[in-house]
Amino acid sequence: MRFDDKTVLVTGGSRGIGKAIGQAFAASGAKVVLTSRKIEALEEAAADIRASTGNDAVEVIASNAGGVEEPERVLGETVSRMGGLDVLVNNAATNPYFGPLMGLDVSRADKITEVNLRAVLLWSQAAVRLGFQGGQRGSIINIASIGGMSIEPGIGYYNVSKAGVIHLTRQLANELGPQVRVNAIAPGLVRTFFARALWEDHEERVSGRLPLGRIGEPSDIAGAALFLASDLAGWITGEVLVVDGGAMVATIR
Repeated sequence: MRFDDKTVLVTGGSRGIGKAIGQAFAASGAKVVLTSRKIEALEEAAADIRASTGNDAVEVIASNAGGVEEPERVLGETVSRMGGLDVLVNNAATNPYFGPLMGLDVSRADKITEVNLRAVLLWSQAAVRLGFQGGQRGSIINIASIGGMSIEPGIGYYNVSKAGVIHLTRQLANELGPQVRVNAIAPGLVRTFFARALWEDHEERVSGRLPLGRIGEPSDIAGAALFLASDLAGWITGEVLVVDGGAMVATIR
């Protein structure tokens, strides 16, 4: 799965799953643009990726993924720098609230919706307008969650937003084919800073419930992204690839 001369844009790319996806594409020869809010974290991530892959074509653009005007700006700059766009990975997400839905205030609900769901639409629109031009075929990969397929205490509205991502993926796939393929990845519990509250103090117990006996690593999700963006998945669109160590088929123990 080589991506030589291809350009890949990853939102939420400074750490965790986003950084791992950027690293995997860079290792496969792609030109990679990482975007997230903090320029210092982006520059550190890009330096790590360049050093580990030997690919110097890794650039960064600071942005707020949930901002209404940010997709247009970042996509325009990406196309200007790289000459086009082949793959968009909508990975940026937030969850500023943990607790029952009855305690969720409007401000934090709006923030979750803006970043986790609305942004997927806006970045996809900008990619189609500015990146996938002149008949060029493209691939959009949305990072959803198995939470969007199940009920879980504490992160209910986050999961609602991810359920929205799953449906949005299917709708976009229907509307954008055959020029653009749109798929989603639904990770289970992955060892990231973002999800640390769910595994940090009880990893052994959580891992013991999974058929594959461990929580995920960011590289597990990156491998799935490479596949979905590659020609090997050329007849796949509108699908959700679950990568969860077997969590969705695990028996309760």
